[in-house]
Amino acid sequence: MARRLRIGIDTGGTFTDVVALDEDGGVVTTKTPSTPADPAEGFAYGVGKVLGLLGAGPEDVAALSHGTTVATNRLLEDRVDGLGLVTTEGFESILEIARQSVPDGYGNSYFWVKPPRIVPVHRVRAVGGRLDHTGAEIRPFDEASAVAAARWFRDQGILAIGVCFLHSYADPSHELAMRDVLRREHPGAVVSLSCEVLREYREYERSVTTLVDAAVKPAMNGYLSRITERTASRLLVMKSNGGVLSAEEVARQPITTVLSGPAAGALGAAFVVSHSGHGSVVTLDGGGTSTDVAVVLDGEPTLTTEGSIGRHPVKIPMIDIVTVGAGGGSVAWRSPEGAPKVGPRSAGADPGPLCYGRGGAEPTVTDAHAVLGRIPPHLLGGEVPLDVGAARTGLRAFADDLGLTLERAAAGILEISAWNQANAIRQITVKRGLDVRDYPLVAFGGSGPLLACRLLDVLGLPAAVVPENPGNLSAFGLLTVDVKNDYVRTRVVRDAELDPSLLGGVYTGLEAEAAAALAREGFAEDRRRFARSADLRYCGQAFEVRVSAPAGPPDEAFRTEVVRRFHDAHEALYGYCYRDDPRHPVEWVNLRVSGIGPMERPRLTERPPGDGDPSRARTGARAVYFDAWAETPVYRREKLAPGDAVEGPAVIEEFGSTLPLHPGFTARLDGFGNLVVTR
Repeated sequence: MARRLRIGIDTGGTFTDVVALDEDGGVVTTKTPSTPADPAEGFAYGVGKVLGLLGAGPEDVAALSHGTTVATNRLLEDRVDGLGLVTTEGFESILEIARQSVPDGYGNSYFWVKPPRIVPVHRVRAVGGRLDHTGAEIRPFDEASAVAAARWFRDQGILAIGVCFLHSYADPSHELAMRDVLRREHPGAVVSLSCEVLREYREYERSVTTLVDAAVKPAMNGYLSRITERTASRLLVMKSNGGVLSAEEVARQPITTVLSGPAAGALGAAFVVSHSGHGSVVTLDGGGTSTDVAVVLDGEPTLTTEGSIGRHPVKIPMIDIVTVGAGGGSVAWRSPEGAPKVGPRSAGADPGPLCYGRGGAEPTVTDAHAVLGRIPPHLLGGEVPLDVGAARTGLRAFADDLGLTLERAAAGILEISAWNQANAIRQITVKRGLDVRDYPLVAFGGSGPLLACRLLDVLGLPAAVVPENPGNLSAFGLLTVDVKNDYVRTRVVRDAELDPSLLGGVYTGLEAEAAAALAREGFAEDRRRFARSADLRYCGQAFEVRVSAPAGPPDEAFRTEVVRRFHDAHEALYGYCYRDDPRHPVEWVNLRVSGIGPMERPRLTERPPGDGDPSRARTGARAVYFDAWAETPVYRREKLAPGDAVEGPAVIEEFGSTLPLHPGFTARLDGFGNLVVTR
């Protein structure tokens, strides 16, 4: 009888992480180097490797869940050439005008130069026809100008086109007519419609989000088709909103996959630590190229629709993640002023750090750890031997340049990297009105636990939790999430003038769309769930606050409850609200529904305590530098039992990651296999 395996695969910049879950609850993990030239190659190799470990074949795979950085990297590297935009006549300069906002750090806007637009103005084409904000037609769709625009794009060889008409969120008929024209006149083009990508108002952000979707569509669809050809299994792709969706659906809306890998890590961390009684935590996912931090409140990662990837605002719902270029492969360098810096440039997987022995030429964070003895002289159980001598030679040149000893230079690199990570954590906590000292840190990813002790000191965090197999937690997180898709409608109306039947009609329509998508994913009617939310603001405000909305009929009690939740959320976020002040009426802006198809989750079982003596896990000692060189005991994590406490200085090693335990810190193993580090 064939086994039923679910496999989670997270493709990072340096390693591809693989976790296989058997239907009996057994979990097998492995890693393989990423293949940046063609990520599908590393993906297929990872699947083959884990099936070999299990003695299973492709026929045993029920589903593959995948977190990918293909869309993210394309945007971060600004590879968005050859795009065209179709917009409403009279609005050709929408991308040129943009938002007039100056980024942080440019107090005097005189010094700031607007970056190039995602589509230069000469590749924008306008089409006649006009709707008002309610969807009523003022001027009919002008087919002649639409045909002229389509033929111009065809003649210019522009193959990716975004269509964003002014009020298409209220009625999509003109955009759908434009797509019909493009299919007829320019059948080779890839087209994204704003009414399908982001059906809400604010035409600038809607235009950019639609264009980003069109920009990543060819690369994403080619990548997904190569994977499905090589694996022939049902493929689910992680989305930025914390859910997965089939590859066929994602191909229609690839914008939803930006930040898909980091989202899986935050969800995996939330799932693992919730069993240990930690409902609210800060998550830190340290990889080879970057570190991603997020906040989990009461078991759920916080969401935002104000995100951006690189310089592009992307208004789709996504887990609120701050990414900083501070991973294991981050390069140490000197600024023109002579100050040492670390990142954001990375040595990546190839050539990688100096100690990989593949021709890397610059010292990295991993080299500093290797020189100080904080990581073993080989990674992944011996699969990746490290050339510590090469790291030492490269770091010595860097140290001589700075006039420091080798140890001081290496420790300085790690200190700068720790502060880079600490600043990212502050950005997602203190800047959001949260006291960072209230939240334990969940450190995972291959390089995540390496600086955990230092982060406890810098930020005053109560504890750090290092889950089992931390290097593979993002891949594990892919197996803990549901199928999920989001739908939105803009309906700007004052609360005092709101007819509850309007709410009922919009929510019913959104839930019907969500139900149709879940049916395509194979979920029977009794297995579909719907989560409502709404964006509200005080009249005159420029930005909204999103709150969850209850189930049941959208009647007067429903309206009152949502408004109460808005006042509470506004007060929690900004320190004030206008709950009983008629001078500041409440305005409803966007209504939202998430369609959710529940998936079977892994089962975590509590383990019996050991005898309290960690010496059974000790494998020897080596010289490690913390404040000075000292012979430091080394432990194998898999041999520790619940209740064991390891006192620092020590090094705790496992297959995919290492925890250097600084002097003055203690690591205890809890009943679910998590290492809890405290001062």
